[in-house]
Amino acid sequence: MAVTRTIIVAGAGIGGLTASLALAAQGFRVVVLEKAEKLEEAGTGLQLSPNASRILVELGLQARLAPRAVTPESINIMSARAGCEIARLPLGEAASFRAGAPYWVMHRADLQAALEAEVNDHPDIDLRLGCQFEDVTKHAKGLTVVQRSGNARQNELAVALIGADGIWSAVRNHLFPDVQPQFSGLIAWRGTLEATALPREYTSPRVQLWMGPNAHLVAYPISGARQINVVAIVPGTWNRPGWSEPGEANEVKNAFTSRWPATARMLIGAVDGWRKWALFTLPDIGNWSAGSVALLGDAAHAMLPFAAQGAGMAIEDAAVLASALNDSAGDNIAGIPAALKRYARQRRSRVLQVQRAARRQGRIYHLTGPAAFARDLAIKAMGPSRMLARQDWIYDWRA
Repeated sequence: MAVTRTIIVAGAGIGGLTASLALAAQGFRVVVLEKAEKLEEAGTGLQLSPNASRILVELGLQARLAPRAVTPESINIMSARAGCEIARLPLGEAASFRAGAPYWVMHRADLQAALEAEVNDHPDIDLRLGCQFEDVTKHAKGLTVVQRSGNARQNELAVALIGADGIWSAVRNHLFPDVQPQFSGLIAWRGTLEATALPREYTSPRVQLWMGPNAHLVAYPISGARQINVVAIVPGTWNRPGWSEPGEANEVKNAFTSRWPATARMLIGAVDGWRKWALFTLPDIGNWSAGSVALLGDAAHAMLPFAAQGAGMAIEDAAVLASALNDSAGDNIAGIPAALKRYARQRRSRVLQVQRAARRQGRIYHLTGPAAFARDLAIKAMGPSRMLARQDWIYDWRA
């Protein structure tokens, strides 16, 4: 394939690997640069609602993902104030059929491994581990991207560079050095436990969301339902960058005191090892592209995880990006900047809406006193069907 059809993607996370598959499906040659020597587990579980899983299925990943994923029967909304379940939103196979794609929960490492395997099997994708983006210059033939592996540097000609290198993006720092991540004041504590460690009635395939005073707790099965993923969100001042800092178990246990029901405290206590992650977000940066360079996923719009759409938005970005480049670029590199601007315009309003929804849901989860009482009454009055229908604008999206 001609070098003028080469696109370089910086970052081999979920967004970067999905983008490489979507671009290759449109006939581009793709080079993926990843500074890590090996793609290892980053994080624990994630939720893939139909808007995201639909894209992965269309890219041919169903056979690789289905054995690793769990289709939850429901989302169970629990109130620490009331000490019980206040709503059960039905999911399962019926909801998947209605949406035209599955609702999956899985280990993040399982998704990344499936994407990596698919990438490695594709003849037009070159995944380079231990190789990172360093610089980019524009010229008449497109871009020259400087990449570094150890002490060795290499220049490569490309028609576009896509920064999918996360919230601390080197590509974004090259384009917009004044844009910096902002600490939210919240910390996510993450851990897993073997499903056999809990009584059977607590291991059914469901997503549990516990709402409580100034904190919340999420638990769901991963790894073919052999493990339970537990995430606790609490306020704090610790704000070091990174996804997987070791955490002291007593610190998170102390955040879930006797004001929380015994079931929630049992989940916290059953986790042997905790990792913590300071939650950073990005302000609306306005521009996601400059010339033939564009941003994708957390590099463009890192958000709070309370709508369970961080990975989903990156996957959507990948599909829209590939479509925009295929429709507009062709073999003429002059069309690349306009295609990337159109991609950003198509994505920005939806992503901003999801970011706002995530912030709003976080505030609702953490209500206290009379406000929490009113929240619980409103959720009960709305009922499960109306509650689930409030997510249709997210789940029913199609590229």
